[in-house]
Amino acid sequence: MKWFVILATLCGGDLLAGDEVTATREGRQLVLRAGKNEILRYQEEPGDLPRPDIPQAYLRGGYIQSIHTPSGRLITDDFPANHLHHHGVWSPWTKTEFEGRHPDFWNMGDKTGTVEFVALDAVWQNAGMAGFKVRHRFVDLTATPAKVALLETWDVSVSAVDKRYIIDFTSTQNCAGDSPLKLPQYRYGGFGFRGSQAWNGPGNCKFLSASGITDRAKLNTSREKWCWIGGTVEGQTCGLTILDHPGNFRFPQPIRAHPDQPFFCFAPQQLGDMEIVPGANYIARYRLVIADGAPDATAAETWWQEYAKP
Repeated sequence: MKWFVILATLCGGDLLAGDEVTATREGRQLVLRAGKNEILRYQEEPGDLPRPDIPQAYLRGGYIQSIHTPSGRLITDDFPANHLHHHGVWSPWTKTEFEGRHPDFWNMGDKTGTVEFVALDAVWQNAGMAGFKVRHRFVDLTATPAKVALLETWDVSVSAVDKRYIIDFTSTQNCAGDSPLKLPQYRYGGFGFRGSQAWNGPGNCKFLSASGITDRAKLNTSREKWCWIGGTVEGQTCGLTILDHPGNFRFPQPIRAHPDQPFFCFAPQQLGDMEIVPGANYIARYRLVIADGAPDATAAETWWQEYAKP
């Protein structure tokens, strides 16, 4: 394993006193903290299943397993009982076509596709920030033998700024061989977020979008440049604002908001068929702003402007 230091520029504002971000490898996880406060855990190789009743098919690595707010509140879930294939932050595709077959890399219980962790290529700390670079592969389990369809790299950087955490996420995907991965029109798949188990149920997860939508039914399929998702954890409102980068395919991308579960997804394939072709990268960029307290539309718009036009 080689360890790299990459120069980085702090994302606006001042660091909280004593809250420089560090990255530490602990077992099969990479843990990022601001001072002593945990921000996120990235799951490398698959960890142990949290409950004995979960089938082995759901074992996976290559995702952000947990995210905490500056006050320490956990705002993600992992292996929720009603959606065992959901994780804190992950990015598989659902409805696909590959060489005439139809692997589903999202619904792992169907055993047609999976996403595997390949390598941790870089971990860095600089200018109060920290981050990492990792590789994944999308494996078609319907082929004999199983065949890698897609290669993916994540570049993630994290900072603690003005009483909030900022996670910059970039996924770069490309074909593993000469065959494209076709993505027919579908309602979800791609960049996904699963919120706290305290937000389960139709009334417990709240939303606020860039266009002012708070009704999750109306939010579903709406195209938004940013959206806040949150609720109450341990008696306090908290959540995160997810910013869609203007360079993303089909920006502003349409949203999938589950009718009664704390699930959010940016799903560009809602607008029609798309594909990832050999020789061309599919790049998706998002910024996650994690904070305690109620959503602030004015602040969120400022954050998006800073992200879109640095």
